[in-house]
Amino acid sequence: MSSLNYDNITIYDAMQNIKNDRYVMPAFQRQYVWSMEQIEKLWDSILLDYPISSFLLWHIDDSNSTPDTYFCNFLREVTFDSRKQSDSLNYELSCVDFDITDTAVLDGQQRLTSLYISLFGEAHIRPKHARKQYNVGIFTKLLIELNKKKLSSDEDEYNSKTYDIRFSEKLGKMSPTQFEIKRILNPEFMNTATRADAIKKAILNVPSDSKDYARGLLEKLCSKIYEEKLIHYTYIRDMNQEDALEMFVRFNSGVKALRKSDITMSILEAYWPRAKTAFGFALTGAYEKFGYDFIIRTALMLYGDVVKSNINKKIAEELKDNWKEFAAALADLEQLLSEMKIDVRHFCSSWNVLLPIIYCIYYNPDYKACAEGIRAYLIRAVLFTYFQSGTTSKLQQMKNNINDFDCEITIDMLEQMNELKVTDGRIEDILNSEKSSRIAGEALYYLSLDWINSSFKYEMDHLHPYNRFDGSKPASVPVEEWRVWRNDRNRLPNLSFLAGRCNASKSDMRLADYYNDMTSSQKDEFRKQAMIPDDVSLEFEKFGEFYLARKSVLKEKIRDLLGK
Repeated sequence: MSSLNYDNITIYDAMQNIKNDRYVMPAFQRQYVWSMEQIEKLWDSILLDYPISSFLLWHIDDSNSTPDTYFCNFLREVTFDSRKQSDSLNYELSCVDFDITDTAVLDGQQRLTSLYISLFGEAHIRPKHARKQYNVGIFTKLLIELNKKKLSSDEDEYNSKTYDIRFSEKLGKMSPTQFEIKRILNPEFMNTATRADAIKKAILNVPSDSKDYARGLLEKLCSKIYEEKLIHYTYIRDMNQEDALEMFVRFNSGVKALRKSDITMSILEAYWPRAKTAFGFALTGAYEKFGYDFIIRTALMLYGDVVKSNINKKIAEELKDNWKEFAAALADLEQLLSEMKIDVRHFCSSWNVLLPIIYCIYYNPDYKACAEGIRAYLIRAVLFTYFQSGTTSKLQQMKNNINDFDCEITIDMLEQMNELKVTDGRIEDILNSEKSSRIAGEALYYLSLDWINSSFKYEMDHLHPYNRFDGSKPASVPVEEWRVWRNDRNRLPNLSFLAGRCNASKSDMRLADYYNDMTSSQKDEFRKQAMIPDDVSLEFEKFGEFYLARKSVLKEKIRDLLGK
């Protein structure tokens, strides 16, 4: 069991620990993302006596880390773009010498990096449109104004700085009353015996009416760096790397700027620096809108523990070493679905359902032999909302079942799974789905695979117009039956896909009138695509018969889609 200790040190001591390589960061830390303004406001907060939050540190040694475990050293140099946003490459990976390094920063690396850059590092600004290369740009310094008359603060601006602290690349135009914060590290400021004289020299050019202000400011700056123990931290001992990762993920999950995908990509790039580039090549064409999370979750499905959902060195290296095969599986998936007349792009926002299929393709060279089972699984999983909850456990369940069936997805396997078994009740639920539901749209999509054109935009349409049921009932229809009609009007048997332009022209037109405006061949095609029996009347007064007849047709077609 890990133990926790609480302590605090000065900024200077923390910076020395970084400088001497005692402090490093785990490889799963994200890239440095702070802007110049954030650094300036950090120093403003320090001088205003605001707390700068706590830090989370993890003790590392050869008992909880292996010699080939990667860590990252803190940045010594940072380049900002023309908008003054961090534009540097990721932290450099390294193996550590545990005789020197004993601490990894789990939380607080953005603040510590900012302080270190301010005091010991260098900052550059890359001009607009300049080629992105590390450490290429205009050298800049972090300055603080000592002349109180030159202070400019917009009191109406929320969260504006109180002190005039800013980065400046116009070093040739520095005011004699501007003090570079890094100068505070000179020995004469560090030594309390010489500090007063050092401050006196530093404020020589400050107007007399601002000297007290300037002196007090530099004294305070010295105090904040050398004397006050502002770095409050929790130190964790006896914790392995997997638990450290889990703690890091949980600790950062509530921070808006840091998503789980950001963390996992950082982990991947730690072990595979070209991961993001490779992902970019894969996520093109049909996969353009899928995103990095799709590849990460697929890698967990293929090589790791999809329930735990943590990327580790083993998974990252498996993905890197087998990337060619991984990419081939994605291409095979697209081709397989295309042969089923299903567009893989249809799943760009619901791709979890594809992962078991990819698993089957990846580990079964003869996957096409179970294409019928794959198709049945896909449609059942969608129409039965299999992944509506408990996604990771269900992915693991599918993985286990596929393994039990020799890396095949079969209808027999599906029928042994309660949540994917076809029942009359589930088919009835699909038939009763309404226009506002996702199920109705998905059902129509699969029912229409034989004729929909990916180049067209389709809209869900009421065959008998919805608004017609808001008027007076036909005289021949009893009141109770009319109530049933009104209840059924929004359900699947009265819904169909129409191309957007056709839907616009149809609008609230009576179905019979819309149909009668067609040519003979158009009528035949319409009935076929809409799955309306030839002997069923389209007159509104016959809606009850129409509804039941079409429901019967859809029921059989849905049963066929489900492979039953």
